[in-house]
Amino acid sequence: MVFQAPKLRIIYLLISIFLLLINPCATRIFFNYTDFSQTINNKPIIRTGNAMISGSVFQLTPDEVDNWGRAIYSEQMHLWDEKSEKVASFTSNFSFIINSQGKDRYSDGIMFFLSTPNYPVPSPTDGAGLGLLSRNQMNDTTFLAANKFVAVEFDTFPNEEFDPLNSVHEHVGININNLKSQISTPWYCTIKENRTYSARINYDSSTQNLSVTFTGFNYDNTIIQQHLSLVINLTDHLPELVEFGFSASTGLIFELHILSTWSFELPSPSMIQQSPAPSVEKSKDEPKTKLVVGLSLGASILSIGLVLVCFLYRKKYREGKGEKEEELGFVLSMDNEFERGTGPKKFSYNELVSATSNFAEENKLGQGGFGGVYKGYLRVINSYVAIKRVSRGSAQGIKEYISEVRSISRLKHRNLLQLIGWCHEKNDLLLIYEFMSNGSLDLHLFKGKSLLTWVERYNIAQGLASVLRYLHEEWEQCVLHRDIKSSNILLDSNLNAKLGDFGLARLMDHVKGSQTTVLAGTMGYLAPECIMSGRASKETDVYSFGVVALEIACGRKPVEPNAKQDEIIMLEWVWELYGARNLLKAADPRLGGDFDEQQMERLMVVGLWCAHPDYNARPSIRKAIHVLDFEVTLPILEPKLPVPTFLTPPIIASTSSISKSENHYD
Repeated sequence: MVFQAPKLRIIYLLISIFLLLINPCATRIFFNYTDFSQTINNKPIIRTGNAMISGSVFQLTPDEVDNWGRAIYSEQMHLWDEKSEKVASFTSNFSFIINSQGKDRYSDGIMFFLSTPNYPVPSPTDGAGLGLLSRNQMNDTTFLAANKFVAVEFDTFPNEEFDPLNSVHEHVGININNLKSQISTPWYCTIKENRTYSARINYDSSTQNLSVTFTGFNYDNTIIQQHLSLVINLTDHLPELVEFGFSASTGLIFELHILSTWSFELPSPSMIQQSPAPSVEKSKDEPKTKLVVGLSLGASILSIGLVLVCFLYRKKYREGKGEKEEELGFVLSMDNEFERGTGPKKFSYNELVSATSNFAEENKLGQGGFGGVYKGYLRVINSYVAIKRVSRGSAQGIKEYISEVRSISRLKHRNLLQLIGWCHEKNDLLLIYEFMSNGSLDLHLFKGKSLLTWVERYNIAQGLASVLRYLHEEWEQCVLHRDIKSSNILLDSNLNAKLGDFGLARLMDHVKGSQTTVLAGTMGYLAPECIMSGRASKETDVYSFGVVALEIACGRKPVEPNAKQDEIIMLEWVWELYGARNLLKAADPRLGGDFDEQQMERLMVVGLWCAHPDYNARPSIRKAIHVLDFEVTLPILEPKLPVPTFLTPPIIASTSSISKSENHYD
């Protein structure tokens, strides 16, 4: 028996009502500052010290020695309740810039903090306490007993007195009423460059887990996600009411600290029941009352618990039979389709072994994250094919295999890589595609396979835009590809674009849009909000298309580690040239000027427009096509690359789901 949707709704409703009865609601706090010159909900951000609002951003310190500043939300947070001992969960998302303006030596950093209200100013001013307190205050036990704090520090200056001995790099730490972090990790940042970093701080009161997810930069300047977490009972370290915000400081050397955006949510209802403390005073009837209340609550909790256990058990059981049962059902489903003569064909394992000479290494076209791709000749269709062999040792590989067949098998478009067939036998999962004699786009742009002419490039860009419009708007469901990149764009014998690799694709309702929150894709092509939240959408696909459009025009990868310092990140470099009205300077020099200047300008502007850091400012793919087809005038963009904003509290997923495959059929 499987629970029906209406029954589940009733169960969830009963559970919600029950939780509302036993959990008092805290006052909800929610705000989202993307422009600090504006006040939200009539509750301004309080400035103290040397903090100031500069345009739309909050500058916490000037670029001077011995300075400090704070940005504090004007409403205090009811963090926990003494009587019920219930604690709130909260989420804070923010983006910030720490800029040494080219200096090799700089200090000190920025921190997000929760503290006793009206926390005293640092006295005397020094950089050690990152604008929250001074060394003198840190060594004053009376001061610390009266003024408590928990903070997450983004420290740019290793301090022998307070920081770990191995803190040779900038680091992120969690501090509990002490300048010495309880736990810390190196922070891979480049303070000398004016870069924007993003962070998410989440406290889950049910698990007492304080987690921090933040961006850094790898050695090749690609964005990476870093993590830090600590189990902490906040009731042991903070009062019921706390103030919260940011602080920063400079010492004998200095840097700029700028808060760019800040969103915060304390949900309602948000209190999670904790273990009750023993009561000091007891009345005569208290034991009986407690017994009655305890039995009533216990019975209610037990009933609901049993329902949840049954539901979760069935869910786990159905999933746990695992991939094998799902795969079996999927095979039968595809067999039925095959018998009706629809969809891709089912090939025998022996046919595919023969076609590839038993998957000989010399027939291997590439290697992806979940298996290899082989060239083969199928006599039954008298054609060369590309056979993707997925390893069953990877659960993720099995899921991508199923996703790929279910999605791409029903799609028909001239710019889609055609799935010819499939096979699961002999402990192998196999997908058979049409063979693309010219390989993938990245081989031509970056690996010297051939120099694509401008006419060929513009045609490839238009073809990719066309198939993306089909996926987003013209099929019966919205298809999110989630991994658009030059290595997933194949070229046929006439150099027409064919979009492949639907292993990460998701089918969505046109009206409801995306609900997927598992981070997937390839760094360099991932939209900023996708990195922070894992949430895929049409806009994140459009962002990836924008990056590819710029690659086609510039002949450059999203990140070029060996380029000049101001040209490493392609998007930043091209946007700077756009602001300087010198856009054509970014054109691929290998073309030798042999291109249509109006088309080149349009492709670059469309690329920037689609890769806009703010997803609300990106066009639909249909609007982008109108520009590429010269049906409308060029859009006017900001002269400088805008700072990314995150308008919804994101859901962070493990970066292990990020595809790093360079397999051109994978």
